[in-house]
Amino acid sequence: MAEEDSSQEKTEEATPRRLEKAKEEGQVPRSRELTTSAILLAGAVGLMITGPVIGGALIDVVEFNFQLDRRAVFDPQFMMLHLARSFYDAILSLFPLFAILLVAAILGPIALGGWLWSTKALMPKMSRMNPIEGLKRMFGIKALVELAKAVGKVLVVLVLAVWLLSAMQQDMLNLANQSPDKATVESLVMSGWAFVALSAATILIVLVDVPFQIWEHARKLKMSRQDIKDEMKDTEGKPEVKGRIRQLQREMAQNRQMAAVPEADVVITNPTHFSVALKYDPDNMATPILLAKGVDHAALKIREIAKEHSIEIMESPVLARSIYHTTDVDQEIPAGLYMAVAQVLAYVFQLRNYRKGQGDMPVYPRNISVPNDLRYD
Repeated sequence: MAEEDSSQEKTEEATPRRLEKAKEEGQVPRSRELTTSAILLAGAVGLMITGPVIGGALIDVVEFNFQLDRRAVFDPQFMMLHLARSFYDAILSLFPLFAILLVAAILGPIALGGWLWSTKALMPKMSRMNPIEGLKRMFGIKALVELAKAVGKVLVVLVLAVWLLSAMQQDMLNLANQSPDKATVESLVMSGWAFVALSAATILIVLVDVPFQIWEHARKLKMSRQDIKDEMKDTEGKPEVKGRIRQLQREMAQNRQMAAVPEADVVITNPTHFSVALKYDPDNMATPILLAKGVDHAALKIREIAKEHSIEIMESPVLARSIYHTTDVDQEIPAGLYMAVAQVLAYVFQLRNYRKGQGDMPVYPRNISVPNDLRYD
């Protein structure tokens, strides 16, 4: 059976549970080309924006270091402070560019696959140390795609670089006729735009890599029909396990009911098959509520607890069956049974007063009327 299951082809799309589990294990689609392209583009655009400010700040640092008093050169403490000041100014000037690169480095990976924090992806796997598996990865589809991407990047950048050199040839030759200051500025501007163009060329690789990574991720997570059946069993539980859980739930609910019986005012019985325990507090309740109910063994247990706590037990087969079938535990009795239950409670409360020496002995209610639509014979 195991061999049969393992031989099944994985032709089914991954279920939501499978996708969730893969994400918990750190398996989400990622594109290194997207991250690389984002950092390159951010760096190129950042240099174009912050370049003049960075250049001016670095020039100021250089001038600051050349403007030294001769006596200060021989003071080690002064020289350390001077170095610290230069280092601080240089870092401060580069901070905007570093901030842009940091944002790109964070947004690039999460643009595909979203934010993910999983320690399982960092755990060592023996399969990674298996030389056979390593050879499979070296000559697999993914390795071939990585090789194709590397060749593609070289070709795209090479073709674009040749085109840029050809297009900017005359401008570069004109630099020889300009003053050194102007030629330096012009060359920096040309280099900056060339860097932006070459960085933008990597978008072509991204447009190919991102769909492939999504497809590859979906392919890895594909499931066989047996996998889906096993997952459903694990999710919903095996029949015997679910049956045991339901049994435990019934036992727990029954135990809670039995614990509430001592608070009842009266227990109405069938007298052998049904028992229901009712409570009514005129000051806090609008209508009586059902504390516990049971049949056969549970009904006997309710009667035993009622006797132990001196709770009045009354026999009314029709009313007991009606309350059992129409009312849930901790719920109010239906309006159709108000009159019948009121007769029972009135007798119980009068009997309590009589036992305390207050009032006359009440008459036992033998003809308790239950509406036909609420009868369960």
